[in-house]
Amino acid sequence: MSQAQASQGVVLLEGKDLPAHCPGPGMTTWNSHPRVFLELDAHGAAKCPYCGTQYQLKPGTVVKGH
Repeated sequence: MSQAQASQGVVLLEGKDLPAHCPGPGMTTWNSHPRVFLELDAHGAAKCPYCGTQYQLKPGTVVKGH
C-alpha cells in the first residue's frame, strides 16, 4: 500500500490502496494491532478504532467498485 503522510498526520490514500486497512505497511510489528478494514465515510475519511490514525482519500481519487 503506498501511503503518503500529510502535514496534519493524516494518511492519504489512492484508489489502488483500497480497501483501506490499518495498520499499514509502515507500522512496526512490535507496536502493531490486529488488522482492521476501514469503511470510508461520504467524504472519503476514516479513523482506526485501535490507534486513532486518520485516513483520507486524496482529492480527485476515483473509487471503483460496488
